[in-house]
Amino acid sequence: MHKTIGVIGAGAWGTALAQMLSLDGRNVLLWSFEEEVADAINTKRRNALYLPSAELSPQITATHDFADFAVLDTVLVVTPAQNLGAVLSQLSSDPRDLVLCSKGIDAETGQLMNDVAKAACPASDIAVLSGPTFAHEVANGLPTAVTLACNGGSEQWDRLSPEIARDTFRPYYSDDVTGAEIGGSIKNVLAIACGVVDGLQLGQNARAALIARGYAEMLRFGEALGARAETLAGLCGLGDLVLTCSSTSSRNFSLGKALGEGQSAADLMADRRTVAEGAHTAPVLKKLAEERGINMPIVIAVNEILAGESPRAAVATLLARPLKAEQDNSSRNTTA
Repeated sequence: MHKTIGVIGAGAWGTALAQMLSLDGRNVLLWSFEEEVADAINTKRRNALYLPSAELSPQITATHDFADFAVLDTVLVVTPAQNLGAVLSQLSSDPRDLVLCSKGIDAETGQLMNDVAKAACPASDIAVLSGPTFAHEVANGLPTAVTLACNGGSEQWDRLSPEIARDTFRPYYSDDVTGAEIGGSIKNVLAIACGVVDGLQLGQNARAALIARGYAEMLRFGEALGARAETLAGLCGLGDLVLTCSSTSSRNFSLGKALGEGQSAADLMADRRTVAEGAHTAPVLKKLAEERGINMPIVIAVNEILAGESPRAAVATLLARPLKAEQDNSSRNTTA
């Protein structure tokens, strides 16, 4: 008999994960911030607000009450990154395994999500699920592969992998939680930059170059914080970067595209019900990079555009940077 698994957050990604987890007949408890969303899922089998394309499994039960999660051993957390700590603090008990599916850096403290979660749920083993995933494809059962990084090592992996793996959803093991988090966080900022390139109609050559140079920035930052290069070269780093820098199905890419087309950041952010995490991550990422002397010119450009600078002016600044070797060992020189 399968145990019920919990998912906190009934946005598009949380709902898609609940749908995927129910494929083997497992009962899934899905927490929604909006009571009306929970009611619609239970009565109509639809989440019209966040994932309207999916007819949801009868194995999914939606709730607005955190008390329902007290008896669950495994909980996936899919809230916006900036709300993670506040949401977890409302749990009455720490689940054995807490799987973080939100991608970002806490804007107030500069902490990664696993540090925020550990402070809120000190008795839980923390894992990070990250990789190239569009919610509507996962909900439709299309093949998907992700990184499942476990701070509890192989013992936690042995518990969690059968709980999460399905025929069309394949996790790969890692114990590099920092790398998995950094890859997922930075790619959101870089996806905004790629969207700007698309909105400005600068062409596919420019987008490919930006992905490659953005990946170099991801490596520099990740290695400075102790992430492994091979983790960032995998699904949760390069894989996720390629996906989200190439399609308007990415909220961050679509935000950047609108910016490149001339819309203002303030208007775009005010109108969005769904969260483009990269807009919140960019300022704290820039601050952390400057404190550590890490060269991240694309991240700086995204910050300037979000602050109101002309996208064309920001791109021109990038193109005017000094010429240098592609593989630059002086990665911690902010003036290079």
